[in-house]
Amino acid sequence: MWKYILKRIGLALLTAIIILSLTFILIKLLPPQRFIGTPQQRTAYYNNEVRLGFLYSSETELEGVEYVDHLIYEDKTEIFYYKTPVMQQYISWIGNILTKWDWGTSQKIEPNVEVTVIMGARLLTSMKINILSVIVSVPLGIALGIWAALKKNKLTDHIISTAVMVLIALPGFVLITFLILLLSYKAGWLPPQWPSPTDTLAYRAKGYILPVFCLSLGSICGYCRSVRAELCEVMESEYLLLARTKGLTRGQSIIRHALKNAMVPIFPSIVAEFIGILGGSMILEQLYGIPGIGTLFIKSMNAQDYNVLFVDMAIFTTLGLLFGVLLDMSYGIIDPRIRMGAR
Repeated sequence: MWKYILKRIGLALLTAIIILSLTFILIKLLPPQRFIGTPQQRTAYYNNEVRLGFLYSSETELEGVEYVDHLIYEDKTEIFYYKTPVMQQYISWIGNILTKWDWGTSQKIEPNVEVTVIMGARLLTSMKINILSVIVSVPLGIALGIWAALKKNKLTDHIISTAVMVLIALPGFVLITFLILLLSYKAGWLPPQWPSPTDTLAYRAKGYILPVFCLSLGSICGYCRSVRAELCEVMESEYLLLARTKGLTRGQSIIRHALKNAMVPIFPSIVAEFIGILGGSMILEQLYGIPGIGTLFIKSMNAQDYNVLFVDMAIFTTLGLLFGVLLDMSYGIIDPRIRMGAR
């Protein structure tokens, strides 16, 4: 098992390096954007890019080479900034990360601020919303699935199954738009947008209700449908009938045997669902004004702030691969019969 885990971690790291390398090269092949700001801000940004190895400067214009930008100072001195070759930038990028953990600075979102600093607070906000969504969706979805399975082909089962079919097809961005109009603007119960840090604690707590509910709803429906299907199949198996013939009550046989076996394919999906929620929160963050990495991704893409965009993509890629490894590991943890690499 340990050999398999180490192998999966190694493959995940290799995949991350390949994805991030290709992303970096493709982004650097795009036409460079000129820095918009005061002369001091422009000088600071370009000098930092020179330090990172992405640009080089010259006091004279080089023939046949297109410059990124040039600055003219009060003493009439001119500095021209040119792009270094892409592969040279790639080598510099690897060296900067490995030796200094330097990912560059923002060009337009927050000029001359390190992108790791920009990501810090925003990542925490996105993670809190997504973790709360998982905490809400998992118990509710599993409970509804068990209830529907125990009431199979009865009115309760039909009501739950119909509601799941309708709600699972409802996009989260449509739902949150409707709820903002209904519960915020008309009823006035919830904040119409993400509260600011200066608002009261109670008001900020209310700000979590709409995004968490909209992110959780699809997962609740998915868990409910999966748990119902698995539990109904397990309840019709022969070993469960054997447990009943040995004297166990229906409740005992379900709790001791049916639920454990039905959870084997369900539990790993919780890890996979978190990845889906993280990606789905991108649009909801934009609609609700949440200062998370999803909003930052769209903003940096529209502003063509490539350093911020790259680090944002790196976070999504790394989290996806990390939870993919945890997903593979969870199979062997939840069911001792599953041991990858064992004889």
